[in-house]
Amino acid sequence: MKIASQDNPAVAGKTADTRPVKLACRNVWKLYGSGASEFIQRRNGKASSAELVEAALIGAARAVDLEIRQGEIFIIMGLSGSGKSTLVRCMSRLVEPTYGRVEFEGKDLLSISEAELIELRRHRMGMVFQNFALLPHLNVLENIAFPLSIQGVDRAGREARAREVIELVGLRGREHFYPRELSGGQQQRVGIARSLSTKPEIWFLDEPFSALDPLIRREMQDELMRLQSVLKKTIVFITHDFDEAIRLADRIAIMKDGEVIQVGTPEQLVVSPATEYVAEFTRDVQRAKVISARSIMRPAGKAQHAGTVSPDARVASFSAEIIAARKPFAVANGSGKPIGEVTPEAVIDLLAGIDRGRASA
Repeated sequence: MKIASQDNPAVAGKTADTRPVKLACRNVWKLYGSGASEFIQRRNGKASSAELVEAALIGAARAVDLEIRQGEIFIIMGLSGSGKSTLVRCMSRLVEPTYGRVEFEGKDLLSISEAELIELRRHRMGMVFQNFALLPHLNVLENIAFPLSIQGVDRAGREARAREVIELVGLRGREHFYPRELSGGQQQRVGIARSLSTKPEIWFLDEPFSALDPLIRREMQDELMRLQSVLKKTIVFITHDFDEAIRLADRIAIMKDGEVIQVGTPEQLVVSPATEYVAEFTRDVQRAKVISARSIMRPAGKAQHAGTVSPDARVASFSAEIIAARKPFAVANGSGKPIGEVTPEAVIDLLAGIDRGRASA
């Protein structure tokens, strides 16, 4: 029996990501308060929490260093007030950073002119926020075509493009509905379609599904993954829901008090939390949804194998089968060569939350 690996291949233990860096933050600060710019300039981009308190400044983003690679879904997480929305707005210069560099394909966005920034936002960036922000007096077709009218695209051209993305997000037949006539999920699809109408290269999504009920939210997550499989966008996605993050993310950055505490794949954050805060943040995650076969495999023995799994397959994707088989599964790489095996006992221990190494210590 062959068990397929999970949709998202980014897990601990894989080779380094060689995709080019699309967007980067280099020591980015956003401070609020009197004299904030002079304060951080005098300190060459370095300041402690105590120094911020003494200067009566609030550090909404503090010394943030990130690299987001082309085509990845990069999720930023944190509790309310952690600075995640501020950071994303700094990335697009909707909020002006106080210090540091924000690089888009290596070019510092803080050094470009207002006209260049407007052009970049209109043609290469897309944004979707928790508030759908649809124009109530425009129908679906007109809402989606609106950004193209700002660009000066003629009516025939913008309506043709709007119909393309309407088809893409599954809204065909509702072109002439008004926002008040749509469900919450349909309204969010309009928001997504509108942001895609300009064919952006990078897509900022700020808690786009948090206002939706759980069933529609999961449907929209599935829709996002489907769109990404087709479009291959670079996506920066904000959420406070770790279950949502592990479904969608290639990598996750966890923020606290304006600082990025740790960046890693969902598996890396769960298996190797950098701080107690990250450990607490991930404590209630269903580990079988995150941990891969690679992480719990052992060297292959002589026992007969009841099935084969990819090293990157999440345990939840094959746990029922291996427990029912009561025999190990081989773990095979892309060429089909076995690199180890997973036993039913290892899977049962993971599901039960038992750490044999700690128990025997």
